[in-house]
Amino acid sequence: MHRAMHILCLLVVMLPSCAWAERATVAVAANFTTTMERLVEQFTETSEHTIRVVPGSTGKLYTQIVHGAPFDLFLAADTARPERLVTDGFAHEENRITYAIGRLALWSTDTPSEALLKSGAIRRLAIANPALAPYGAAAMEVLEHYDLIDGRRPALVMGENVAQAVAMLATGNVTYGLVPLSMINALGREAWIIPAVAHTPIKQDAVLLKRAQDNPAARAFFAFLQSDAARALIIADGYAEQEQ
Repeated sequence: MHRAMHILCLLVVMLPSCAWAERATVAVAANFTTTMERLVEQFTETSEHTIRVVPGSTGKLYTQIVHGAPFDLFLAADTARPERLVTDGFAHEENRITYAIGRLALWSTDTPSEALLKSGAIRRLAIANPALAPYGAAAMEVLEHYDLIDGRRPALVMGENVAQAVAMLATGNVTYGLVPLSMINALGREAWIIPAVAHTPIKQDAVLLKRAQDNPAARAFFAFLQSDAARALIIADGYAEQEQ
């Protein structure tokens, strides 16, 4: 009996470390999908944990979490939904951080510029649905900032999220769009960056959900998201630097 227990203990010790590796499911705002993929690749170079990414609009992902979706971490495109999750008991305040500050940009098949936007010559404009996507709400603020309202406002072609809006632009179905700079950069297209004064800052918060308190993979990735290496990658992808 003692010999059998001794052999069992040796086998446990000899098991590869991946036997203790965990998996985390992360809900990610559509604008951050490409950057998230790069972050996960960098994270898994030094970790045996597995990260599953589920992209979507911030509004829809929030609704799914409230209705019990098995997400461990939520990377939103705003601060309101993560804050609401804390208020409603889905997460603790100390597990909420601002991980990125988004920048909005004008996509155009012509040379994108402030003059083009202000001219009123744009007839159709792709944006994300402002009711679901913070970048869509910011785009509406930009139109108001440049007095592109009433008769001067272009017809809005809305995607459910920024990924759908960018897809319409990339396929040529729409010529102009107000979409995340990070997504335009990822496609190697030219853009004119909207000045920060033209819309409310697009602060993007992440929150570790209570269901993941004891999930090593979720906690490890949440810590990695706050590292200098992760911040450098995020900025390189077209997000603004955060104030320290």
